[in-house]
Amino acid sequence: MTTDSPRWFKSSYSNNGGNCVEVSTNLVVSSGVVPVRDSKRPEGPALVVSTAAWSSFVTSVKHGTQRVM
Repeated sequence: MTTDSPRWFKSSYSNNGGNCVEVSTNLVVSSGVVPVRDSKRPEGPALVVSTAAWSSFVTSVKHGTQRVM
């Protein structure tokens, strides 16, 4: 694992309504992971998923499909 800190961002589709998730993509190359957290609780835990799982999730969302993993 790396000592790099996540650099969090919200989707440009976020409406600033407060019900958002934040992701950090700066750890993809160094660690192969994508951290995800609740924007309302930045001090709370982050879910760390593999780049393959994140890519699959994003593709499914874009295509309006659901997959059970």
